[in-house]
Amino acid sequence: MDWHGKRFYSFDSFLKNYFGEKVYKVSLDGGFTCPNRDGTIGNGGCIFCSEGGSGDFACDRSLSITDQISQGISRVSKKIEHGKYIAYFQAFTNTYGPLEKLEHLFTEAILDSRIIALAIGTRPDCLPPQVLSLLSRLNKIKPVFVELGLQTIHETTAKFIRRGYSLSCFEKAVSNLHEIGVFTVIHLILGLPGETEDMMLDSVRYLNMLPIHGVKFSMLHILKHTDLADYYEAHPFPVFTLDSYVELLLQCIETLRKDIVIHRLTGDGPKDLLIAPMWSLNKRKVLNEIAHQMKIKNLHQGDLYFNL
Repeated sequence: MDWHGKRFYSFDSFLKNYFGEKVYKVSLDGGFTCPNRDGTIGNGGCIFCSEGGSGDFACDRSLSITDQISQGISRVSKKIEHGKYIAYFQAFTNTYGPLEKLEHLFTEAILDSRIIALAIGTRPDCLPPQVLSLLSRLNKIKPVFVELGLQTIHETTAKFIRRGYSLSCFEKAVSNLHEIGVFTVIHLILGLPGETEDMMLDSVRYLNMLPIHGVKFSMLHILKHTDLADYYEAHPFPVFTLDSYVELLLQCIETLRKDIVIHRLTGDGPKDLLIAPMWSLNKRKVLNEIAHQMKIKNLHQGDLYFNL
C-alpha cells in the first residue's frame, strides 16, 4: 500500500493510488429532504443540523445536475487545470426519495465525462434493497462512495442528538454496502455534549471492527438556527480549543486501523452561521497545527489535502 510517504492513509493518497492523479469533489444538491425532518421519524432533524442539511457548500439545487457540476468545477478551476472530479451528493439524505428520481440524478452525474466517481451522503435507515441494487449497478459504471453519519456509538448521545436510528441498523447498512462492493465512509463528530475522550475513542475503536473504507472526523460545530444553538445558549457546555481538538485528533489517528482512509481531519461551518468554535474558520491554520503537532510527536504526518 503506497501512502506517498505518509504514515496514515489520507484521502489524497488513496485518490492518487486509485486514479493516478489529483481529484476534487463537486458538492451537489439533489433536492432531497430527510425522514428526520419530514415527520417520518422526526420533524426537527438532528440537533446540530443546519437548514442546508449539511450541504451548506453545495451548488444551487435549482440547477440541473449537469449545470451544478459545471458550477462546482468553475469554483475550483484556479486550483486544477485538467482535473477529474467526484460528484458528491451532499445535502440532506440522498437515498431518501423515489427510486426513479435517484436513478435519474445519479445516472446523470456518473455518466458525465468529467466525473470519475460518485459520492452519496445518506442515512443507514434509507438503504432499502432496491436502492442497494441501484448503487450496485452504478458501482459497475464508476466507483461509488456511500457516506453514513454515525457520529457516535453511544446510545445516550445518539438519543440526545436525535439521530433516529439504532446501532444495529447502522451495522446492517455497513454489511449490505460491503456486500455490493461500494466504498463505505463513516462520519464521526468529536465533542458531542457529555462525551468524554474515552467515549470518543471508543467510537473510533468500534470502526476498526467494521468492513469500511474510510472515516471523516469533525469537531462539533454550533450553528445558528439549530436546536443545538438553543441548547448551547440555555446550557453552555465546553467546546474544543484548537489545542485540545488537535490533541484528541492525534489520539484518534493513532487508534484507527491503518488501512482505513482518513477522508477528513476537520470540518467546516459557514462563517455566517457559526457560533462556536470560531477558531475553526481558519482551516489552513487548523491543518498547519495538525501537521506541526504530528511532526513534533513523530506521528502520522501528511500533506493535509482533503476533499470536503
